[in-house]
Amino acid sequence: MLPPRSAGADPEAELPRYAGQYLLETRLGSGGMGVVHLARSASGLRLAVKVVHAEFAHDPEFRGRFRQEVEAARRVSGAFTAPVVDADPEADNPWMATLFIPGPTLAEHVKRNGGLPTAQLRHLMAGLAEALRDIHRAGVVHRDLKPSNVLLAEDGPKVIDFGISRPSDSELRTETGKLIGTPPFMAPEQFRRPREVGPAADVFALGSVIVHAATGSGPFDSDSPYLVAYQVVHEKPDLTGVPEELAPLVARCLAKEPEDRPTPDELMTALRSVSASYDTQAFIPQQRDRGGSRPDRRDDTTHHRLGPQESAPKAPPSLKRSRVRRLWLSAVAVLSALAGALVYVGSDGPGAGTPAATPSTSAFPGWSTELSATGVTTNGMARCTYTPRTLYCTRPGVLAAAVDATTGKARWVRGGVAQRDDGSAHPPVLSGGLLHVISRGGKRLTALDPATGATRWTHDISPYDGRVAHAAGAVLLTGADGRVTALNAATGEEKWHRAIPGQPQPAFQSYGGGPAYAVSADGSGTRVAAVDPETGATRWQRRLNGSLGLVGAHDGSMWFTSYDAQSYTNAVVRYDVADRRVRRVALHYPLQSAEAVVHGDTVYLLGYGGALVALDTRTSAQRWRLETAVTNASTPAVTGTRLYFSAADGRLFAVDTTRGRLLGQTKARPGGDQGSLMPALPAPVAADGKVYASAPDGSLFALDAGLPANW
Repeated sequence: MLPPRSAGADPEAELPRYAGQYLLETRLGSGGMGVVHLARSASGLRLAVKVVHAEFAHDPEFRGRFRQEVEAARRVSGAFTAPVVDADPEADNPWMATLFIPGPTLAEHVKRNGGLPTAQLRHLMAGLAEALRDIHRAGVVHRDLKPSNVLLAEDGPKVIDFGISRPSDSELRTETGKLIGTPPFMAPEQFRRPREVGPAADVFALGSVIVHAATGSGPFDSDSPYLVAYQVVHEKPDLTGVPEELAPLVARCLAKEPEDRPTPDELMTALRSVSASYDTQAFIPQQRDRGGSRPDRRDDTTHHRLGPQESAPKAPPSLKRSRVRRLWLSAVAVLSALAGALVYVGSDGPGAGTPAATPSTSAFPGWSTELSATGVTTNGMARCTYTPRTLYCTRPGVLAAAVDATTGKARWVRGGVAQRDDGSAHPPVLSGGLLHVISRGGKRLTALDPATGATRWTHDISPYDGRVAHAAGAVLLTGADGRVTALNAATGEEKWHRAIPGQPQPAFQSYGGGPAYAVSADGSGTRVAAVDPETGATRWQRRLNGSLGLVGAHDGSMWFTSYDAQSYTNAVVRYDVADRRVRRVALHYPLQSAEAVVHGDTVYLLGYGGALVALDTRTSAQRWRLETAVTNASTPAVTGTRLYFSAADGRLFAVDTTRGRLLGQTKARPGGDQGSLMPALPAPVAADGKVYASAPDGSLFALDAGLPANW
């Protein structure tokens, strides 16, 4: 049977007959990004095949996102999703084939039949919690869980549609026309802190989905997606109509802060207490006819939508200018201080002192260990500083440890308070001949003897709310009043106390043994000051155009990332201090929440979603772009011609910086705690022909840098 044809000027007017080897029998539905067809494998297995619209097939950024979706769907294929059978993201019209799952989406079912009864709501909530548990274990965050992405199959709900930010999903969009997610089902951090979007965002979406399933409306409904965004961030959810026995659990899912929401495992445990046993009543939806379509709806997309399904009208201009502008400008303030590389080398600074790559003269066998103090068992990643022959690390339950870089054996370990690793911890810093460690949730600075781990001095830093930096033998503490106190890193004694002109709340960064740089952005410009750590005197101060974040400095030049009002990185700015020359290198496509590192004249940026870009600030050219398909990654670390980064599931990646090609990756090392998928991951360390990294399962490991293909 030939697939049906259409007429008219639509790009899909002449539908393809095949996707790879699969004959496309019937069109199931169409969305903004492509068409879903019913097809059959050679053995007769029914498949749902997505074929991307031709207009998007020529967009390299979209192709990268589609590759990411294919990779994510393959990794999570299982009992709670639609398994991937085949795909070709490199075809003229990219496509992906998954197992066909009969059944309506939750959105269709509720629209046709109204809200679900309590027993089915429990069944749906338990099924989605179980699905999210497996998805998160695979290191994937869905980010767009909504009723149209939940299929109601006979054996329980299935989660579909991974990894694509669809330009036409919502009228609430960035200047680049893209937004990750659908506003009525997005978590507050997706609007406020895109860098911190992790598994807890999916739990928030689950809560919104259950409200919709119970009432036909969301907990933050409005005609305007902009007003929805405001309500999600600032207002309480409307749970009217949610069954009384489920409402408290749904309210926990909709907590504003990610750490206050239950994990999927906790949800399943709580649901068991709600009911003595899970309700096993399956959804028995109206079935499609033998051709794959329903007799009452000719073009009903039941499966793997690629375009808008829950659109909302445009917001009035006044709303855009007021509430939403304030919302996004507050996000700029939160994200202006992007996390830097977690590699501290030499006396005080990251980045500039990183050792050059040296080829392995012989195969290094590698090692793997787990740092722990006696009687303390915790989850969380190690954050380490490298010096020749020794790694100094900290992790939950371990104040600090010295690890032999060659053998992986601990030379000494100091126990500490076991706190949850939320990604905000800092690696130790060598300064003033001592090892400095921040502990107790950022409230205490402890200076240790690097040889023995013995305490030399401590200082209460709780009044400074994390505003702590190291520079050239000094510890810089910024108070709530904006005044800075400098401590002698060797003794803990005060060196000076003063305000920094033009910097109301200076946040310092230092590279090598140079000055401490204070950077503050006010939405229209960025003020940069170079401060002498020894005296507190301001050496120079400049004002640069745009909202900038400092990512590196060496040899008289400074590098910044430039970001727009939605925190998308759109360019790299190089500032040469002596001649005050400013060079701006624009990205071909802006990156969401990009992590950046400078190596020589090149800045490498790794965006949320996996796009890795190399920008040459000497020639003002984009050298290459690589789609890694990693949703959440660490800051890259570069040495020689190799770039390394870690993924949230514990994989370590190696990339050739000359050609922008992936050289190898390790196996996943996910943690048992769902909270281990953190928003800020420790960057790997590369030195002396070896690479050191940590993973959510608690392991610290070392590999031969010369053999990434064998990892």
